[in-house]
Amino acid sequence: MSWWSRLIGGRSDSELKPQRLDYLKEALVLERQGDLDAALTSYRLAHRDKPTDVQVLENMAIVCSRMGRTEEAVRWYRRALDIKPRLPAAHYGLAYILLRRGDREGARTHLEGFLSTTTDSPHMTAWIEHARTTLAELNDSCPAGDDLETASASDPAPPPPVAEG
Repeated sequence: MSWWSRLIGGRSDSELKPQRLDYLKEALVLERQGDLDAALTSYRLAHRDKPTDVQVLENMAIVCSRMGRTEEAVRWYRRALDIKPRLPAAHYGLAYILLRRGDREGARTHLEGFLSTTTDSPHMTAWIEHARTTLAELNDSCPAGDDLETASASDPAPPPPVAEG
């Protein structure tokens, strides 16, 4: 850059440009460390930067679910499914929240959605089996006294979102 440009307010090529934080990476680290409130804040910042990033939306839903903020989790899962209807993790997570609420039809719909959008891969076996078992129990008409909602307390965590590239 010429001395004249610098004199009138231009910047030197050697100046460092400020870099934006990668809020998604930060949130993942915070979540792994167990700081769910801070992770959720970072996910929200990532969402502000990329409002249609389904990985961010799914991860926010998972954190909200872990924090007991199920209303918010449902909103984030539904938003992710609005953007991309064939998201296995969103269908799975939403199905079990709905099941805990007693919405058996909604749970059935999303378990079917999960099973129709996921592949039979080794890392998904536990979730696929769990979804199939739960769906079979839902399809068998359980007496009113039997309640699947209590059985869902030991559900495996939703499968990690698959990064699209």
